[in-house]
Amino acid sequence: KKIEIINPKKIRNNYINKLVQLRKHKGINKIKAYEALKDNVMLATMMLKSNEVDGLLSGSINTTANTIRPALQIIKTSPENSLISSIFFMLLPDKVLIYSDCAININPTAKQLSEIAIETAKSAKLFNIEPKIAMISYSTGNSGKGKEVEKVKEATNLIKKKRPDLIIDGPIQYDAATTPYVSKIKTPFSKTKGKANILIFPDLNTGNTTYKAVQRSANIISIGPILQGIRKPVNDLSRGAHIKDIIYAIAITSIQASKNK
Repeated sequence: KKIEIINPKKIRNNYINKLVQLRKHKGINKIKAYEALKDNVMLATMMLKSNEVDGLLSGSINTTANTIRPALQIIKTSPENSLISSIFFMLLPDKVLIYSDCAININPTAKQLSEIAIETAKSAKLFNIEPKIAMISYSTGNSGKGKEVEKVKEATNLIKKKRPDLIIDGPIQYDAATTPYVSKIKTPFSKTKGKANILIFPDLNTGNTTYKAVQRSANIISIGPILQGIRKPVNDLSRGAHIKDIIYAIAITSIQASKNK
């Protein structure tokens, strides 16, 4: 009863002048603004910018790029962030894990990976989850070599310098990060002790493949991608999202919006 359905055609003209003002440095005039606002994601982003809505959810019929592009142009990243990243809540039978980044950044640098991890820790806190971070790699500790492992090592060291308060291990393999008895064997001095609840993947290929494999093979609920590093709540849906996925994403967006005020 409290849901208001808005006809985009009836409000589109309300945002033409606002969009021109925001994007005039990019050569946007009224004609171009009107055309841009035919995209309902851009229209919704302008509503969010104007504080007429508290959050935005898109993606079931739009690509991730189409959801994020207007947000980057209009809403912008948070002052302390240089990029947008994503998290997934993986609702396993006995625990909740947070995966990142499984949707946005293709091959983040060590510095970007450290920013993603720190931002994910903040997101965990937002949902009353005490962060225990695992920087995932095919190698645990110093057991392996290669540029991919070195990137994860560098990112881990950057995090420790910037946020020495965080509980973090890396590089670390998935099993050692999430299974206590494996942790005792592979990483006896681990800080997470096989109980990591945040898993930071080294690249999009690893993250996206892992989340989909776990979601489908274990038949669990995954909520996301939830975007972070942006000034206001803007969230994306998989184009394969079910109705329950959309409902969960709406709930998450609402929580973000309430904490954002």
